[in-house]
Amino acid sequence: MFCYQCEQTSGGTGCTKVGVCGKDSQTAQLQDLLLYAARGISMYAHRLRNLGIINRQIDMFVIEALFSTVTNVNFDPDRLQNLLHQAGEMISRAASLYEDACRKNNQTPEVLDGPAAWRPAGQRQSLLDQAAPVGIEKRRENYGEEIAGLQELLTCGLKGAAAYADHAAILGRVDNELLAFFPEALNFLTTDKARDPGELVNMAFKCGQVNLKIMELLDAAHTGTYGHPEPTQVRVTPLKGKCIAVSGHDLKDLDELLKQTEGRQINVYTHGEMLPALAYPQLKKYPHLVGNYGGAWQNQKKEFDDFPGAILMTTNCIQKPRDTYQTRIFTTGLVAWPGVAHLPDKNFTPVIEAALAAPGFTEDAEEKKITIGFAHHTVISLADKIVQQVKARKIKHFFLIGGCDGAKPGRDYYTEFARSVPDDCVILTLACGKYRFNKLDFGSIDGIPRLLDIGQCNDAYSAVLIAVALAEAFGCAINDLPLSMVLSWYEQKAVAILLTLLHLGIKNIKLGPSLPAFVSPGVLKVLVEKFNIAPIGNVPEDMAQLLKSHQN
Repeated sequence: MFCYQCEQTSGGTGCTKVGVCGKDSQTAQLQDLLLYAARGISMYAHRLRNLGIINRQIDMFVIEALFSTVTNVNFDPDRLQNLLHQAGEMISRAASLYEDACRKNNQTPEVLDGPAAWRPAGQRQSLLDQAAPVGIEKRRENYGEEIAGLQELLTCGLKGAAAYADHAAILGRVDNELLAFFPEALNFLTTDKARDPGELVNMAFKCGQVNLKIMELLDAAHTGTYGHPEPTQVRVTPLKGKCIAVSGHDLKDLDELLKQTEGRQINVYTHGEMLPALAYPQLKKYPHLVGNYGGAWQNQKKEFDDFPGAILMTTNCIQKPRDTYQTRIFTTGLVAWPGVAHLPDKNFTPVIEAALAAPGFTEDAEEKKITIGFAHHTVISLADKIVQQVKARKIKHFFLIGGCDGAKPGRDYYTEFARSVPDDCVILTLACGKYRFNKLDFGSIDGIPRLLDIGQCNDAYSAVLIAVALAEAFGCAINDLPLSMVLSWYEQKAVAILLTLLHLGIKNIKLGPSLPAFVSPGVLKVLVEKFNIAPIGNVPEDMAQLLKSHQN
């Protein structure tokens, strides 16, 4: 295997025997093959769209195939093998639709080879044999590190955007024009243009543009279903009683679980990226949604070990479960781990039964709370007040400190950076990177909290809207705002967000703890020259540089 799609990749270069994330070689190879199959489906789907034919089932399969290969989602070779056989059926179906459409339009269908000609082998070993020639390592040999790296940059962006599109679709929000980009981009990767650095960079930036619209769609799905998040004090210490912790990102799964646990005397806690759910009016109305348990995803082994109840994982961020809680952890949606009970039909009875069988918390812990819910609707409503505070020099700078968290050394930088932010500055934060400092007391400036929790990575659109609104209020460009972005990345959704920020022309981003291994020196040179993107350094120097860049 060879994988370098996440920030924790071994040695900063690539995992070759087993993933730092926990995936084994079989899983990695089957994921490579699934991506290859998605390209094959897309070769036909893209041509079908050019003939005016849209097939929602094919489109959504491509989305879910991409999402299934995101880090910390699907670790189960059996489920991946099933997906590969479904992919073979999808290619055959798409090919048949394409040939029929060509006949109806009096056109001669193209004879497509490569991924379009792929069909799955029957057994596991045969599938692994098919995977060997189509993985990243082989592309690096064939095209060189820079081209393969740029292809991976685009592929990672597509995976992240697909995750957001899938979340929106689950809540009934689908845009056919946005879905069209995925077969377009995957088909592009099968062409000679995908060996041209300029073409690859342009397509990556287009991915950022499309991802912005997808995040807008997802924001509309969340707020249209559950209302706009509102400032909310959230308990972060447990209460006595039976309990369930819900992790991941899928608000609909949480909503369904809350409905199924009504009247069962079970306290439900959010965990990890699910924290922002506690600020949505239509979710926090449930009295048994009592607070948040634990911190970021990488601490889950200890936290779940200590949690005296059941655990439901939605969408992603799963780690290899310890034996001590394997019988009381469950997955749903696309997330999977071998040996963990999977609940595809959203009947959460097994979760409820496991919670009732577990001891639960035996007493109330000391009450501690944090405040969340500062998404775009709330912050933009404060824009006039914020502008007044800036003009009065009471607020001198804004720092967006957020992104993914992880276990790799170097992430304490973000805690130290947040602690070092001057008292006359405001911190905006989102995604699980906030767990590095979100329980610290930063106080307020004339009633405006100095720490504004925007939400999870799925809420990154809020950060964009807030920046745009502030720029409009000050009558300047976003890059001229007293705003600095200090971001951490881990997996592919963070790459999609970064491409969106670059599409918007945002400059001077600090990124860490390390840059993606697939970004070659040549690509990095372009990013530095065009956007002044830079890796994080040491806190005092970075802070001084960022404050100085906007001191006027």
